[in-house]
Amino acid sequence: MPLRLDPTFRDRLAEADRPLIGMWLSTGSPLIAEICAGSGVDWLLIDMEHGPNTLTTVQQQLQVIAAYPPTTVVRVPFNEPVVIKQVLDAGAQNLLVPMVASAEEARAAVAAVRYPPEGIRGVGSALARSARWGRVGGYVPNASQTISLIVQIESADAVERASEIAAVDGVDGVLVGPADLSASMGLPGQQGHPDVVAGVHRVFEAAHAAGKKAGVNAFDPAGADAYLAAGADFLSASADVTILARGSEALAARFIPASDEAGTDSY
Repeated sequence: MPLRLDPTFRDRLAEADRPLIGMWLSTGSPLIAEICAGSGVDWLLIDMEHGPNTLTTVQQQLQVIAAYPPTTVVRVPFNEPVVIKQVLDAGAQNLLVPMVASAEEARAAVAAVRYPPEGIRGVGSALARSARWGRVGGYVPNASQTISLIVQIESADAVERASEIAAVDGVDGVLVGPADLSASMGLPGQQGHPDVVAGVHRVFEAAHAAGKKAGVNAFDPAGADAYLAAGADFLSASADVTILARGSEALAARFIPASDEAGTDSY
């Protein structure tokens, strides 16, 4: 019996009656990925850009998450067709391409996820998990229907070109990265600065005007609430490493008293 693939992130966003809330997977651990998959979040992002993920760890995490409800997105390290081909062949159905700053770069990402004649993706699905080793009927001619593409806007230049980027056929949505955006605006570490927030809102407006979905990274709860109120269709609210770091710190603070520095010498 031919197998069927899961609905894409594009499908989930189109059907949702509320914003979809997700989190980053940055450890490279399939065990942690499975723990997070059972948390109740809507989507999970396996990060190859800043996390220690390889093709092997990506495929392992895709496999363990598949038993749970969240949709999985993979952020490739950069907009490069060979890497994109390998990640798709590993079974990723939803890609996030970082640092897209022009319509030309967005079109390159679209070409990388599509087979010829619409794109340049190499055909090797019979050897790969993408088509479950030939068990997904009609995979090659219908592959574009099983893949969604989100591009990440992370610079002031990209914000200026957000309308052109969002309008590219084959781009299903845009995700704003306020950390890199703030740095590009000369405001490193100030993701909540009014100018940065205004830039994020501009991208939301551009995406929606093009009929596309818009999301944002917002690990600060107050900032996340504000972006949801401003019309974010999807949002990443934290990361596995962030939750582990802050949770372990809170545990230590709760049970270990602060050092008594009274009477110590100071030099």
